[in-house]
Amino acid sequence: MGELLLDERADREDMITFMATSGTKLQPEDIDRVVSNMKAWGPDFCIVVSPNGILPGPTKAREDLAAAGIPCIVITDDVTSKKEQFEALKASNFGYIIMKADSMIGARREFLDPIEMADYNGNLVKVLAITGAFRKMQMELDKVIDQVKAGKKGADLVLPKVVMTAEKAIEGEFSNPYALAKARAAYEIAQAVAGVNVKGCFMTKEWEKYIPIVASAHEMMRQAMLLCEEARELEKSMDAVIRMPHKKTGEIVSKTTLISKPE
Repeated sequence: MGELLLDERADREDMITFMATSGTKLQPEDIDRVVSNMKAWGPDFCIVVSPNGILPGPTKAREDLAAAGIPCIVITDDVTSKKEQFEALKASNFGYIIMKADSMIGARREFLDPIEMADYNGNLVKVLAITGAFRKMQMELDKVIDQVKAGKKGADLVLPKVVMTAEKAIEGEFSNPYALAKARAAYEIAQAVAGVNVKGCFMTKEWEKYIPIVASAHEMMRQAMLLCEEARELEKSMDAVIRMPHKKTGEIVSKTTLISKPE
């Protein structure tokens, strides 16, 4: 979603994006392919998006790119509980955006098939979008793009260091206080999904026990999504949904009332 959030109508004229993927397994040998492609393209900066961004694969990707002089921003799920590794990330020159509500999926074969995977991620995307987490992430990335446009390069770029809490996500997103409360509740529930799935995937051995655990985590994410829909409907009923599109120049304009032009 990161690429699409920066150019939602595919008409920005002030930037070009390029994506290279390692595939699903994030093995170091897969990372080598990504890094070589990125080095060949020579971007102003890279965004390394992965689950568990302190794993060997994602870590190797950003370190190899940095060694080639390419600034890196890490976007990943919540790694703040892994204190030693997170402190090292904080102290590094890498930027980071930690999406705390981007919780681990219920990856048990008896439960997770392709459709369940897609359904879960659809619910998660809606939570990250409507709570404001995606907008805050997009704004942080646009700040870096603006620096590049202003002539900054390499180590001169100021990269984001953001932990996307519920408070950070919902800030400035809602006019209706009940909508705000529903969105905050949704983000908190989505964060809590990770702990339930960790229990179901790693701490429970009996299949009769772990299947309902991971199923309950997916039900939590669905309820978080429904709370987000309720929050957005409240904002729509007030004609107060915030819209902040990009112009072709990359400038961000905004509006709230539906029948109006963004300025």
